[in-house]
Amino acid sequence: MFATEDDAGEPTRDEIDRLDGPVVLEFGASWCPHCRALAPQLARLLKDRPDVRHIKVEDGPGRRLGRSFRVKLWPNLVFLNDGQVARQLARPDISEVRDALALIAGPNPRSESP
Repeated sequence: MFATEDDAGEPTRDEIDRLDGPVVLEFGASWCPHCRALAPQLARLLKDRPDVRHIKVEDGPGRRLGRSFRVKLWPNLVFLNDGQVARQLARPDISEVRDALALIAGPNPRSESP
C-alpha cells in the first residue's frame, strides 16, 4: 500500500536526504498495473534485506517529492545510501532491482551461491 494521497503522509525531500543507511524509495500508484506487477517480486527481495528501509510514496501530478526526483514513469525506485542517490530505475526488471540493492547494501547474505 502506498502512503496517503495528501502531502501530510509524504516525507519531505529534506527528510529523505537525511536518512541513514540503505533506503529504497518507491514511487507509484495503487491502481498502476506496472506497480502491481513489481510489488510481489520487490517484496520477496526486500524480505531477505531487513537492513534496507523501504518507503512507498503515492505519486502523481504536482507531487513535490516525486518531482524532486524527476519521476515520470511508475514504478520508479530510488536507491539511496545515507541520503545520497546511488541509482534510480523506472519500470525496472527484477535483476536491475537486485543489482541496485547490492549497490546500496552489499551482496545479499541470504542468497544462494550461483
